[in-house]
Amino acid sequence: MGVVKLGDVARESRLKWTKSKQDVPIVGLEHLIPDEIRFDAYDINTDNTFSKRFVKGQVLFGRRRAYQRKAAIAEFDGICSGDITVIEAIEGKMVPELLPFIIQTPVFFDYANRGSAGSLSPRVKWEHLADYEFELPPLEEQKILADKLWAAYRLKEAYKKLLDATDEMVKSQFIEMFGTVENNTHNFPIMTIGEFANCFAGATPSTSHPEYWENGRIRWMSSGEVHKGHVEDTDSRITELGYKSASTRMVPIHSIVIAIAGQGKTRGTVAITEVDLCTNQSLCAIVPDERVNYSYLYHNLQGRYLELRGLSGDVNGRGGLNLKIIQKIPVILPPIEKQQQFASIAQQADKSKFELRKSIDAIDKVIKSLINN
Repeated sequence: MGVVKLGDVARESRLKWTKSKQDVPIVGLEHLIPDEIRFDAYDINTDNTFSKRFVKGQVLFGRRRAYQRKAAIAEFDGICSGDITVIEAIEGKMVPELLPFIIQTPVFFDYANRGSAGSLSPRVKWEHLADYEFELPPLEEQKILADKLWAAYRLKEAYKKLLDATDEMVKSQFIEMFGTVENNTHNFPIMTIGEFANCFAGATPSTSHPEYWENGRIRWMSSGEVHKGHVEDTDSRITELGYKSASTRMVPIHSIVIAIAGQGKTRGTVAITEVDLCTNQSLCAIVPDERVNYSYLYHNLQGRYLELRGLSGDVNGRGGLNLKIIQKIPVILPPIEKQQQFASIAQQADKSKFELRKSIDAIDKVIKSLINN
């Protein structure tokens, strides 16, 4: 088929929901996950003014703040926010199963972002998206390509489930050895994080000053990088001038960082620093004293993800954590020898997770190669 415009092979669906919203899935931007082609979160029976209808098989694209890279295929019928553009393949011109992979690419998101208008909440219109050009093979080849892409994606999801299972195993081991704050079966001491650790947030040097960033050597971590788990390097660096210009502080190696704000699943996620670095204001550093093994603390907090998100008052919404909340979190503190024993078990699990992540990265490269070729 050659080079086509998106508007030649797909269209915006403008269906409206006119019936009762009782028990109908409601999807907002917060339910779409950056860089994920699937989603399963939604609200039910909540007060809203949404009236845009979508059906199974269509693609939901986050048109507000397109740089957040939110686009996923709908696997059920429902109603969505007006900040979501509903896109469907045109029969006979594009295989519907291929459309989400065309949309969920860095090139498409960059194009969408360039066409966004508005300062605080930039939005992109379908008319701009429709002019996006890309190469599309004939229908017969599209089907073959879509089958390969979905096979790769399903394999990736299987590896991610193994990652989750490994985390659950570590969490179960922790509870068996130490109990929980609510059910302290071994009667170990309980202390708040503020009693055994120094906690502080970071800051962001002004991006309007190139001298704060260009040729920088100081590692600077953003909240999105917390998903690395073990942070051995950062995506950005700042200069000495940039460091001095902001209120950020150096976080020593083997500290814990927790996202106190962020998109999607970021808030409440924890990571270990494997190098010295500084962070932005959406991350809180936890630097424990000699009474606490850093790996023990990391896995303790990692297993309490939903609890941490709930501390801000809203597991699913846009709530935020803060330093005072973090400092008041209670933690069971067994003898350091017991902590180290658990840390050894957990580190073996981390090695398995590292290999799983390598496999996931390899699959991502295969998917990218299939789309590009």
